[in-house]
Parts: sequence; structure tokens; C-alpha cells
Amino acid sequence: MVTSSLSIPPRFVLASVSPARRKLLQTVGIEPIIRNSQFDESQIQSKDPLKLVQTLAHYKAKSVAPYFQNCLILGCDSLLVVQGEIYGKPHSSEKAVSHWQKIRGNRGSLYTGHAIIDQKQHNTLIRCGVTLVDFTNLDDASIEAYVNTGEPLKCAGSFALDGKGALFIDRIEGCYSNVIGLSLPLLRQMLEELGYQFTQFWNNQ
Repeated sequence: MVTSSLSIPPRFVLASVSPARRKLLQTVGIEPIIRNSQFDESQIQSKDPLKLVQTLAHYKAKSVAPYFQNCLILGCDSLLVVQGEIYGKPHSSEKAVSHWQKIRGNRGSLYTGHAIIDQKQHNTLIRCGVTLVDFTNLDDASIEAYVNTGEPLKCAGSFALDGKGALFIDRIEGCYSNVIGLSLPLLRQMLEELGYQFTQFWNNQ
């Protein structure tokens, strides 16, 4: 009996040091190899959020690829769009406060780009998940208190759905995990498109 090359899946590499993305993968049974892409996101500029997150996710995965062989490498990138304005990571308290003063009481679209480089099959897939997010009309004092926790500073859109920021989200429409930084249903679909079953990666530690 000849065993298919896909019966033994490649090692799974996450091109990110995001604790949230790692936890999502661990929750569904995947223990990824973690590698910081260290890609300079400022190199990529676009007013099209779909193109921007997909390009950034691809470059993050590509920057890690030379360090591995015969692996499956996942790169991701997220951003928020509210009333046509793109919000990435604020990196400073001042920007985070400004972000919240603009997005409070509004509905936004959270884009997460996903790029998988399958070195075993010499194939690359790039996709994007979009989730609608309704923000509560947060008062200035609460905004300042939230920003002072430090949580929003490294999060796309200045909030973390898997943290204290969940208190200020009235409703989401679409994939929950996509807002955290990695759409698990979309990842499953991409793996299936490459010929893998998600369950194959449970015992591939």
C-alpha cells in the first residue's frame, strides 16, 4: 500500500509572536512553531484594506520561509476600517485614545489577511476574513482608563476582543476568531483546499 505524501502533514509554523493567534491554534489542537517575521509593515502602503492585509500576511509568511524546509507557514495581518478610515496598531496612548474617540458608537469592519505557504507542495494560498464589529458609545473617562491598561496599544483597531476590550463591543457579525487575529473556519477551509484535514495536525507535534 502506497502512503500519500499528504497523509503525513508538514510541521505548522506561525509567522507571528502574537499570543492571541498562538492560543487560538492551541485551542483547536495545533501546537505551532513560533517565528517572528520581523517584517517592516511600513514598507507596504495601500488604501485598499483587503489588498493591504493580504499583502502584509503574505510578506510575513515569506520572510519566515527561508528558515524552514517542508513546512506549512501561516502569516496573518489585521486592521479595522470605520467610515472609510483604516486603523492599524496605534503603538501610542495618544493614538489609541484618538482611535477610540472616532470609532465609538460606530460599526467597523475587521479585516484579517491569511497567507499559507505550503513548502511541501510548493503552493501558496492567500485569503481574507471580514467581520463586522459594533462599538459601544464609550465615554472619554472609560476610553482613557482602557488605554491606560496598555491592552489596546498593540492591537489592530485599538481593542482586543479576547481581553478587556470585549466589554466595549456591543455586537459582532461574522467570525469571532477573525476579530482576534485568525479565522479558524477560514484556516480550515484553506487547509482543505491544499488537501489536508485539520485533524491531521492534532498529533503532528
